[in-house]
Amino acid sequence: MPRPSDPAAPVLRRAERVRRFSRAERWIHRCTAALMGLCVGTAACLYLPPLAELVGRRHLVVTVHVWSGLLLVVPFLLGLASRAFRADLRRLGRFGPHDRVWLRAALRRDRSAGRPAGKFNAGQKVYAGWLAGAVLVMAGTGLLMWWTGLVPLVQRTAATFVHDWLALAVAVVLAAHIGKALADPEARRGLRTGSVGRGWAEREHPLWQPEQPERSERSRPPGRSGG
Repeated sequence: MPRPSDPAAPVLRRAERVRRFSRAERWIHRCTAALMGLCVGTAACLYLPPLAELVGRRHLVVTVHVWSGLLLVVPFLLGLASRAFRADLRRLGRFGPHDRVWLRAALRRDRSAGRPAGKFNAGQKVYAGWLAGAVLVMAGTGLLMWWTGLVPLVQRTAATFVHDWLALAVAVVLAAHIGKALADPEARRGLRTGSVGRGWAEREHPLWQPEQPERSERSRPPGRSGG
C-alpha cells in the first residue's frame, strides 16, 4: 500500500470512485428539485392558513405555483439531448425479475435477504414512474383549475379534488424520498459530484457494471453499463 505522501496515493483513491451521473443529469436533478420545491412551498402557502397569512400576496403565490408546475417538464425535455440521461431513462423503464426480488425483500423489511439491483433499484424505478405520472396529472388538473372556461363546473370541481389530494400524496412521497437521501450520504455525494465509491456501488447495486473509473473518464471511451 502506498504511503499518504506517495504521489500514487491520490490516483488510487480516485480510482476507487466510479462515475454514476453525468453533469447534465446532475443539473436536471437540481433544476427539477428546485421547481418541485417551489410547487410544494407555494402550495403550502395557498392551503395552510398560518402560512397564507404570513406570506400574503396570494395572486403572486398562485402565479409562481402555476409556472413552477408548468416548467417542471422543461429540465426533462432539455435533458433528452443528453445520451447519459436517455440511457438512464431506459434503465428506469425496465423492470426485471431481480427488481421483484428487491421489492419483496424491501416490503418484508428483510435485511438478511439479498436485494439485487442494477444502476437503479426497484424502489427508485417505482418512485420515478409514480412521480412522473403524478406530475402529468397535477399539470392537467392544475390547468383546468387555472383556466376556468375550459370545462364545466362539475369537471373543475373533480379536477380540484384530484389535484389537492394528489398534491398531499406527492408531499408525503417527496418527504420519504428526502428522508432516504439524508440517510445515505454516498448517494447524495453521487448526485453532487457525479461519482460514488466502488464499495458502495458493489454493496447497494451489485448488478450494476459502472463505466470507467473517475480518473479515466476523459481519457478512455465509456464502457458498456449494465443494470
